Amino acid sequence: MGLILNQIFKLIKLLNSETGTNQIAAGIAAGFVMGMAPAFSLQTLLIFILIFLFRIQAGAAFVSAFFFAFIAYLLDPVFHVMGFKILQIGSLQGLYTTLFNMPIVPMTRFNNTVVMGAGVTSILLVPVIFLLSKILIAKYRKSVLERFKQTKFWKAVKATSFYKWYFKYDELYGE
Repeated sequence: MGLILNQIFKLIKLLNSETGTNQIAAGIAAGFVMGMAPAFSLQTLLIFILIFLFRIQAGAAFVSAFFFAFIAYLLDPVFHVMGFKILQIGSLQGLYTTLFNMPIVPMTRFNNTVVMGAGVTSILLVPVIFLLSKILIAKYRKSVLERFKQTKFWKAVKATSFYKWYFKYDELYGE
């Protein structure tokens, strides 16, 4: 639980910092794919490698993967129907047979209806998630953050011991 809290704190810091929106939005999109894919799968490993090869914000990816995994769980029945229809396409049966007979590809479990449906959905929605994240981050920074800092609620939060604990934690363990 401490790891996820640490990642959430880092994501909040990132949203309030001058870090580029592309890196954060790419992290959220990567987290979307990781959250939709089965845990500890080749798909997740591939995204994990891409996070470290490119300028993708890892904290945003891990936090968003955590939350998108819950959404994926709720959407499993939809993914099952979608994956079943995709796997039943007659013209692709030869491709599926070839892929299944390859050395590593079957470990992706592409022949599972839920995995296929979630994989196709995540591939189709990654550009939308990236663009939407980028737009929302920019709007958040431009209007919401400035207004929020002026509210009585924020001033009350700054006066709490949790807020002081957070800054003490950040001072001791922050990067």
